[in-house]
Amino acid sequence: MNDDPIFIKKGDIISEITRPGRLYKAKIKSDKMEAIIAELNPNAVSRWYQHGGEELHLVLEGEIEYTVGETSYKMGEGDILWHKSTLKHRAKNISDKVIKYITIGTPPILQFSDL
Repeated sequence: MNDDPIFIKKGDIISEITRPGRLYKAKIKSDKMEAIIAELNPNAVSRWYQHGGEELHLVLEGEIEYTVGETSYKMGEGDILWHKSTLKHRAKNISDKVIKYITIGTPPILQFSDL
């Protein structure tokens, strides 16, 4: 990746992976950061993650419970949560609708085989 700006249109993805109740779409990845849009089906829960770096989560649609360490945060559309990735963390859809949220992480360490 060079220093030129990158414009990504809605629907453009680098890669996509599906797990039971979960869909992850990698939107952009550089040597310094990555952005992923996640969709969780009703009552679906991600696995626990814990790794180096930092993350920011922005809820695009629906309601989610995001747990970092021992604290859970109920988040709705437009809510943002930032945390150190060294703390264990996971997402849970607490609604009866599919939810969407974006995760921006630095450094880019997420491997789709880890999801």
